Formats: sequence, structure tokens, C-alpha cells
Amino acid sequence: MLVLGIETTCDETAAAVIERDERGQGEIRSNVILSQLEAHQAFGGVVPEIAARAHVEALDGIIEAAMDQAGTNFSRLDGVAASAGPGLIGGVIVGLTTAKAISLVIGKPLIAVNHLEAHALTARLTHKIEFPFLLLLVSGGHTLLMSVEDVGQYRRIGGTRDDAIGEAFDKTAKLLGLPYPGGPAVERCAKDGEPSRFKLPRPMFGERLPDFSLSGLKTAVRLEAERIAPISRQDIADLCAGFQASVTDVIVDRVQRAVEILRESGREPNAIVVAGGVAANRAIRDVMEEMAIALGLPLVIPPPELCTDNGAMVAWAGAERLARGLVDPLDAKPRARWPLETNPVPA
Repeated sequence: MLVLGIETTCDETAAAVIERDERGQGEIRSNVILSQLEAHQAFGGVVPEIAARAHVEALDGIIEAAMDQAGTNFSRLDGVAASAGPGLIGGVIVGLTTAKAISLVIGKPLIAVNHLEAHALTARLTHKIEFPFLLLLVSGGHTLLMSVEDVGQYRRIGGTRDDAIGEAFDKTAKLLGLPYPGGPAVERCAKDGEPSRFKLPRPMFGERLPDFSLSGLKTAVRLEAERIAPISRQDIADLCAGFQASVTDVIVDRVQRAVEILRESGREPNAIVVAGGVAANRAIRDVMEEMAIALGLPLVIPPPELCTDNGAMVAWAGAERLARGLVDPLDAKPRARWPLETNPVPA
């Protein structure tokens, strides 16, 4: 089957065409992404109104480019998928409405995809892994630990109690005067820093429930910066290195606890999967690789271009759902918030 996927939940306007064969294996026929980075840099973050307007202006051309690169036409599609949330509601409306229009005109099913599910299932496109697996979803807006048990079956194990990890990176960068986007800026600076210089906390480390909390770490960075002000370039590098080391230590501890919970309940995961934009961070990838070896589990991290928001992950999630007969009516609602879990792990 051929599925067109549309992604507009934040500041990437993206479309892709995925082919899924009868064995359940996928091929990316096209994957076109237009970043709005320059439009938001001056504001130090994504401005929802600017993002929505940019999606309106660019989406038709992005879809046309994706179809051309895939060497196909609308009549050959088997379905049209779009992220229906969670995300910035203006952008979600643009993508979902466009998908509805295409679906109506060509008479093919609409699949309203949960953006988080698209991230969760990407590893099945890139690495063909089997259910169940443990997912660590780390992005600018989300930090979740999920047991992915099947398409549409997600068991929440842990999550953030305040800031998402990507959000904490961005806010730390802004605090230290680094450019947007903050995650890559902090990672670059950390390479020149001494992580042990500042004694920063490891929030939630060792706690029974594998939750995260980043606001206290962010505050600790600010207090250290104020204590030694005015700060030099080396001070900034050392603070970034310390912050990143704290985050990686917490991630390893929380993921290990999540694996323990799954094993105690008899639900052994087939792999640990890391998805979301923060998964592109090399330091996080390195510590996760060491941890997975110690736990005796494969570690699966999609390529960086499929960790950040993209149309291929939406098209693939659409294809996975379509193959199971899971389609949506044309009055499917856009959602700013849309929890993924169906069966949270009890406390």
C-alpha cells in the first residue's frame, strides 16, 4: 500500500510517501521537510501564529514535492494520514484539514494519527522490530516511557512531572545566552566543558516510579550562573557539560527502572527504542548504548532525520493503522492534547 503522510504539529512542514508491503515492511518513497527555524530564531522559540501561517503557505508545495519524488499520483494512494495532535492547534488544523480534503477528493481513507504514536512506531519502519518494546520518547514537548505492545496499545510507565527534556535543554540554552534551538547549542558547548565542575542535582534519581523532573535542574543551572556572574565562555561550556551529564545520568537511571518494572510484571521488552528530537543528542545515544548492553537488550534509535518531526513517520503510522482497518471519519477532530497511553502502569 501507498500512504501519504502530513506533519504540521510544530515548526516543520512535512510530507512523505511510504510504501508498506504484505510482509509489513516499509520503504520511504519520499520525505520532504521544510524547517521554519529562521522564522522563529529571533523569538527564541516557536511562535504558534507564525508557525500556522507558514504551514498554510508551504504545505501544498511540500505535498506536491513529496508526490513527485515518490513518482506517484494521488489516484494510486491507498490512504492519507496526518498528525491530528497533540501539538500547536493552528498547525494541526492546517495539516488535518488538508488531509481531509485530499481524502475526500480521491475517495481514499483518512487516518488521523497521534503524533506520539508516529514517533513510537518509527523504529518498526527503520529496524523492523517486533512488539513489545520499551519506548523512551524525548522531544521538545514530550518525555515519556511507554511499553509499546501493539499498534494502538501503549502502556505508560513514566513521564515528566514538569518540563520535557528538550524543553529543559532549550530553556537552559536561553538562560546561558545560547542561540535557538537550544538542544544542539548546549550539546556543542558541552564538548568544551568540564562536567564535574558544578555539582548539579540528578532529580528523581533512584525513585521507584520511573518519572522525570527537570525544573529543579534548570533552576540549579541558573543559580550557579548567577553565583559566578559575569560568566565567561568557559563557564558556559562547563555549565552545559554539567547539565548534559545530569540529564544523561537521569535518563539511564529512569530507563533501567522502567525495564525492571516490565521484567517484574513478566512483560520482557524485545528492545529499547529512543525516539524524538532529543534522540539526536550524541551524548545521550552513547550512554544509552552502554546501558542497553548492560541490560542485555538491543537499542534501536532511528536516523536523526527520522527522530525529529517528519512526514515519513506519520505515513508509516498511517500505513500500520490502515493495514489493521483502523481508519477515521472526515469529522475527526484536531487535538492540542492527546494522551497516547491506554493502560497506565498503576502506582
